[in-house]
Amino acid sequence: MQKESLLSVAERAHPAWFNAETGIYRSPHAAVALPADPLLDLVSFIFSHRRRDAPHTSSSSAVALLDSASGDSITYQDLFPLVKSTASALQKSGIRHGDAVLLVLPNSIHFPVVFLAVLYAGAVVTTMNPLATVVEIQKRIADCGVRLGLAAQERATALQDSALGIPFVLVPESNSGSSLLDAFGGLIGRDVDSDLRPPAIRQQDAAAIMYSSGTTGASKGAVLTHGNLIAAVELFVRFEASTYDFPPQENVYLAVLPMFHIYGLVLFVAGLLSLGSTIVVMKKFDVGEVIKAIERHGVTHFPIVPPILGPLTERAKGVCENGLKSLKQVSCGAAPLSGSTVQHFLNAFPHVDFIQGYGMTESTAVGTRGFNTKRFQKHSSVGLLAPNTEAKVVDCTNGHPLPPGGIGELWMRGPGTMKGYLNNPETTAETIDKDGWLRTGDIVSFDKDGYLYIFDRLKEMIKYNGFQIAPADLEAVLITHPDILDAAVTGAADKDAGEIPVAFVVRRRGSNLNEEDEKGWLSWSVSFCGLQVAPYKKVRRVVFTEGIPRSPAGKILRRELRSLMKFTPTPRL
Repeated sequence: MQKESLLSVAERAHPAWFNAETGIYRSPHAAVALPADPLLDLVSFIFSHRRRDAPHTSSSSAVALLDSASGDSITYQDLFPLVKSTASALQKSGIRHGDAVLLVLPNSIHFPVVFLAVLYAGAVVTTMNPLATVVEIQKRIADCGVRLGLAAQERATALQDSALGIPFVLVPESNSGSSLLDAFGGLIGRDVDSDLRPPAIRQQDAAAIMYSSGTTGASKGAVLTHGNLIAAVELFVRFEASTYDFPPQENVYLAVLPMFHIYGLVLFVAGLLSLGSTIVVMKKFDVGEVIKAIERHGVTHFPIVPPILGPLTERAKGVCENGLKSLKQVSCGAAPLSGSTVQHFLNAFPHVDFIQGYGMTESTAVGTRGFNTKRFQKHSSVGLLAPNTEAKVVDCTNGHPLPPGGIGELWMRGPGTMKGYLNNPETTAETIDKDGWLRTGDIVSFDKDGYLYIFDRLKEMIKYNGFQIAPADLEAVLITHPDILDAAVTGAADKDAGEIPVAFVVRRRGSNLNEEDEKGWLSWSVSFCGLQVAPYKKVRRVVFTEGIPRSPAGKILRRELRSLMKFTPTPRL
């Protein structure tokens, strides 16, 4: 008995998924065989699954995408032909293999169609928040060499008149597929058909340029390949679906997460369409409309980000007793949640399975996913490593790998790792080492069962209502003000938004800015930034300071800013 007990302790100290000699953690899950064919694009991969796994949804009226507000839909029978016709229109408009196409679109049933069509035509997609300013769009066009833009009705006309140097096509948010083709028909001046000659596309070809602040600095374009996105579909979406006893073709997902971000993109624009699930699309989050949509459409799965969980929990009080019974699972990602927040949700939704997950733009959303069993109810963990994924926990002071229980920076390696940052080899080399390890900038720890916990972030990115804000982007705007000598931006915890951007400002000598008018200047600074950045990026709080703490190399020490903020009562908007 004593010998067995000691052996058990030894096994827990060095489990099979952790190598004490190398410090490498491996997924406890069996490896998944990824497609070996180098000439395979994401679109062909998705629809080959449709034909093989669920042929009935490819030849019937099964709904793929359903507009929550209007009831307009696209069936699986019509989906691939619509993608091919739109790709044909893109080719006829002059789009060629490797060209960049910009999507400035909110969620809609047509978003997945145009995204997949661009890829099927051999081009590369870059996405932006539809609230992006003309200045931000202009910068993206220059960064990526964009040839064509696609925008929703409320933006298309204005962008066409903005002298941006590229044509913009209006993409309808709902109505029938024919209205989408009419838009492209107007662009090319002829009828749109399916006469498509797809180019030879390799798994290693670029498919999407998704912008992220990474661990430091301004937003950078993470170049994701067709192979990266195929890996995300297999190792994130399809693997998770196979782990639970939910027949995929019977599942109904509610898409509130923005499709222009990596989390929503991998789920709603790619992965779920390979499973035959129905996706109910909402343009934006409104908790009352969410409750109605769950009831009306029999939603079974609701992927969310942390700012949605609180309002959903509050609204659910008194509703779950007689309603929302169709809901089986709520999954959360993009930022960690507190244990109390999770528990409040579980009290409100006792019949719903709740899991968290972890991924990055740079890892194509592949990282971890929570898997609760009767034995392990670890709701505050972001889950186990995805199949085919390795990790290290590296001591931030000496760079040594740490065993389970050790707290350090997470490094990951796997088939979801981006090709690199667009036109930025130096930052790419700083982020991905010669052995393929992606330095995430997140402070984590694995427990004895292989579950990962997120504690803090080294990275500077601010997450406001689930949107990414690079502090350097706001700093570049603030420093243009004639009364500002220096400026730094960091995030502050906020119970409603998750985090808010806070500006630390050093005034020039003789400046008109003063402490007494701080509230008024805050209001002005919000307007000042708002003219040049999207509304969600606005500064929400200002701190006047005598200097910005920096390292000897000139790097802003944001942790010192956050400490200073605790002792500086200042107004906020």
